[in-house]
Amino acid sequence: MTKYKIGIDVGSTHTDAVILDENNNLIHAEKTMTTPDVTSGIINALRLVLERSKVSKDDVVAVMFGTTHIINAIVQRKNLGKVGIIRIGLPATEAIEPTLDWPVDLKEAVNAGIAMIRGGHDYTGEPITSFDEDAVKKALKSFREKKVDAIAVTSVWSVVNPEHEVKVRELANDLLPGVPVVLSHEISSIGLLERENATILNAATIKVMINAINALREALRSMGLEHAKMFFAQNDGTTASAEYIVKFPIFTVIAPISNSIRGAYVLTGIPNAIVADTGGTTTNIGALVNGYPREALEVEIGGVRTNIRAPDVVAIGLAGGSIVETKDSDVKVGPVSVGYRLIYDGIAWGGNVITATDIALAKGVMFIDDPRCNPELARSKIPSWLVEKAYAKMVEMLEDALDRIKLRPEPETVILVGGGSAMWPKVLRGAKEVIRPEHAQYANAIGAATALVGAVVEKAYSYEQVSREKAIQDASEETKKRAIEAGADPATVEVAEVEEIAMPYLPGNAVKVRVKAVGKLRL
Repeated sequence: MTKYKIGIDVGSTHTDAVILDENNNLIHAEKTMTTPDVTSGIINALRLVLERSKVSKDDVVAVMFGTTHIINAIVQRKNLGKVGIIRIGLPATEAIEPTLDWPVDLKEAVNAGIAMIRGGHDYTGEPITSFDEDAVKKALKSFREKKVDAIAVTSVWSVVNPEHEVKVRELANDLLPGVPVVLSHEISSIGLLERENATILNAATIKVMINAINALREALRSMGLEHAKMFFAQNDGTTASAEYIVKFPIFTVIAPISNSIRGAYVLTGIPNAIVADTGGTTTNIGALVNGYPREALEVEIGGVRTNIRAPDVVAIGLAGGSIVETKDSDVKVGPVSVGYRLIYDGIAWGGNVITATDIALAKGVMFIDDPRCNPELARSKIPSWLVEKAYAKMVEMLEDALDRIKLRPEPETVILVGGGSAMWPKVLRGAKEVIRPEHAQYANAIGAATALVGAVVEKAYSYEQVSREKAIQDASEETKKRAIEAGADPATVEVAEVEEIAMPYLPGNAVKVRVKAVGKLRL
């Protein structure tokens, strides 16, 4: 009996759903409108792809989601939980308090109180000073009175020695049973403020993810899919179980972009390339490195600097729904977009707004399989000089963005995906070759459906105190353990990447070791 997986990915304009068999062959695909609440759009896409594919519900073993629930909550400052914030590091770390440089409205939505505690470790793992347990208990009792939704704990150099963070969780479990406690060493890497920011955002969005998972689980039950396991796409192109993601929702915050990059690899088999994903509102450009998205060193989320693992992306306000405007002889394309209203407002659909899609249709470089779309309307209503000038502007904007994501001057392979990718030419400046694979418009959902379960651990070691082999072994074992916790089949977990980065600004031959492990879904 053939087993099937469903992949669903949420974009700013469309929500895509695909069904793949156990060999990752595409069985059926659907594209629906993204809804303001995200969840109902996902349910619409899921119901549609099931009904039209004729695949038996009993044969669906997993549903993989790439959602925007978390990024929407942070950007819109909606439904976020109140967080009790603990930083362990006194007498150091006092100069810059937690959330100091956050946008005021986000800080007010999240911050339920800050406690600065004595303790922490140095980069060798040795304590800086004794841990102030009494101060922690006092802070936790204060948080209990304020009825916080979650607690975020960050300790100095906890990525080397998490002892004090773990101790806070033990105390919190006694004093505030049932309240989630997020520890920074489980969230991200070296960099106290960025790691702390990510930890607080993770704590603030746990409630959002709980509500989303409950709604999606109920939807699966109502469709007769309660037996199917739920997985959520992560920022680095891997996936994780719902049970894992409910503890670490921040790992999904930029996942849809990674889905497209990973999907480009699945569709082409090309492990190293530049990927441009053109949707209805933006074009997101990233790089494939060994089949996974190249990661950024720092990611800003809702105006907050973090160092979570996430794709290195250049985003431009140029896509299928981008509005084309003229002033005198100057032409402007984007960043404003008609989004999902393209099929109502676009010239080719009988509307009155000139969009990038209308320009491509009038130019004759794009075909859309929609009986409501009439390219002749675009050709007759848009002056030829505007078509030529606007299209040249669009291509120039894309080429400039492609150049910004490249790390070397040599031409590279460019893979075009996304619903709006059909508008681009087959030759681009700086590209060795331009490929738009079959099913490019569903690359994001295909990326979600085919992802392996993954985990990443970054730890700091002093090679004067521990051997290189022992350090890599230690980090690898912890990474494999996390991958299994995330839903990987233990028999299939393997180390995919090992990276060592010297930290010459610290004594003792200090090195940051980064390990990534992946495995097949545990079904």
